[in-house]
Amino acid sequence: MKYIRCLCTLLFGVAVLLFFGLAYPHHLHYQEQYQLFLFDSSYVWEIVRLPGGIADLLGRFCTQFFLFAWIGALIIALLLSVVQLLTLRLMPPSDSPKRGERGSSHPSLGGIEGGLSFVPSFLLWLFLLDENALLGGVWAVLLTLLASWVFDLLSDGWIRRILLIAAIPILYWMVGPVCLLFFLLQAPSPKQSAWYYGVFPLMIIMLVILSYYIPVPAHKLCTGIHYHRYPTVFPVLLWSAALSVFLIVLMKTLPLPLPARKGGNYSKTKSTAKASTPLPHREVLGVGLSFLLVVAIMGSLVWKNANLKAEKVMQYDFMARHQQWNRILETINAEKPNNQIGVTIQNLALAMHGMLADHLFNYNQNGILGLLPDVDRDATSPLPTAEAFYQLGMVYVAQRTVFEAQEAILDFQKSGRCYKRLAQTNLIIGSYEVARKYLTALQKTLFYRDWANETLPLLGNEEAIAKHPEYGRLRQFVCSDDYYFSDHVTADMLERLFLCNTENRLAFEYLKAYYMLTGDRENYAKLLLHLQKLKQ
Repeated sequence: MKYIRCLCTLLFGVAVLLFFGLAYPHHLHYQEQYQLFLFDSSYVWEIVRLPGGIADLLGRFCTQFFLFAWIGALIIALLLSVVQLLTLRLMPPSDSPKRGERGSSHPSLGGIEGGLSFVPSFLLWLFLLDENALLGGVWAVLLTLLASWVFDLLSDGWIRRILLIAAIPILYWMVGPVCLLFFLLQAPSPKQSAWYYGVFPLMIIMLVILSYYIPVPAHKLCTGIHYHRYPTVFPVLLWSAALSVFLIVLMKTLPLPLPARKGGNYSKTKSTAKASTPLPHREVLGVGLSFLLVVAIMGSLVWKNANLKAEKVMQYDFMARHQQWNRILETINAEKPNNQIGVTIQNLALAMHGMLADHLFNYNQNGILGLLPDVDRDATSPLPTAEAFYQLGMVYVAQRTVFEAQEAILDFQKSGRCYKRLAQTNLIIGSYEVARKYLTALQKTLFYRDWANETLPLLGNEEAIAKHPEYGRLRQFVCSDDYYFSDHVTADMLERLFLCNTENRLAFEYLKAYYMLTGDRENYAKLLLHLQKLKQ
């Protein structure tokens, strides 16, 4: 039984690893780019001072590794596997006495508890399909189960009861309101519950007092602060996963009803005891069938609810972030994008190779919005447009767009991606002290530190910036004259950008594509004539 259960856990972990590594890698990249984990005491204090801060800190620490999809997938696989193992551990073995009730026994479920123990992990898997679900929620469930398992190892007595009462508010501060699961799992028998359930009104009073001193809405103290990026969303799947553990354990905790004999009191004989104990092969069969049934039902729900369309959009955004222009061309040739972000990045990649005007109508377009779409006030859609602004040499506009995107992150975190781009734009336009502020912050990170250390010597070094293949080129393209700018792309904007530096081939490609998309043959001909004069 031990080896079979280990094999089931291993198969589950491998399935989670392959799913997030192969089918959902860019959701992990998406999570990473909307946080900035700093190895800084003030940063850590700002997190842990709020209820649920320890779980949130662990979630943020792990999320920084999502920059590498397979490492992130491995972390999620390990977390969900540990949740399953803890769920199984919390189920009391058959015929073991219930705490506080010697002589009672727990029912044997014929091995199906092995399959049921995977339900909470599958629900957490479903929870993580949402790109705005935070890993801190998974850590909250895991830490709660771990605390409950540790207390199950303690023998019953006054010392344990005192520790139990003290652990509830401490655990609330560590993981947030998910600690309600600990409260339920550790609930003693009804005969001994008076002292225990008296803690509940004390917790309510504590929450009311905290709401006056913590800058968090009172309802968030009851539903969780760091479980979901959207503050108005109630994480139903996360709470379902937590409460499912209690229901599964409850099935095993309820005493087994024993049939009475006709003649009076029932006394258990060796034969009946032997008959009531499931045979080993039946337990093995129960584990196997229950595991397969849970996998079939919950696995189909995972695949049905996986947002693979959003994964494709995130893939284009990821490739543009890392300037993988060749890979973008390979991707769009295999499957032409039909969403706004995909079309924007597709056209940018074509322009970077000087192919935009020649191959414009070989791909799906969205009018002039396929070139530089309107900037919405959210954290996601502006970043691909900002990438196009940046490569075109519209550095000031790119800086404003990235800054606004970062400020639109709904859980008020900072972004490693945005910090890096803001450091670059300020370096190009000569705002060295502002660039230093961003670079100094990036020095406190794990994966941006080397880049920040390499970039810092460029501050104030005009000669080195001029020789830099990216910053030197973009500094030449920056238009220092005042001109009209609108959130809606116009021919005047692109024409002005091209006339500021006629070597800006990207601006030329975009301007020519603009005339082609609007059917402006007259200005298209004038542009080509102007280009011929420049060559002469």
